[in-house]
Amino acid sequence: MTLTVHLFARGRELVGADTVAAELPAAATVADLRRTLAARFPALAGLLARSAVAVNHDFAEDNRVLSPGDEVAVIPPVSGG
Repeated sequence: MTLTVHLFARGRELVGADTVAAELPAAATVADLRRTLAARFPALAGLLARSAVAVNHDFAEDNRVLSPGDEVAVIPPVSGG
């Protein structure tokens, strides 16, 4: 399945785009998505380990199984003051 992954803030800067397509096998999990994105975009790997992933507007654990058509977003940690 091919999923569109939305990137924000530092993730968008590291990749140079606000969305990327990720090709995953059926029954792939959020953890599989993280590994796929880290392999494709090595500069993103460190940030992925610290980022939340939302699936269909809800935060998702790494064991969440993804489905075709899911809306996926990588949300980096926020800092500020």
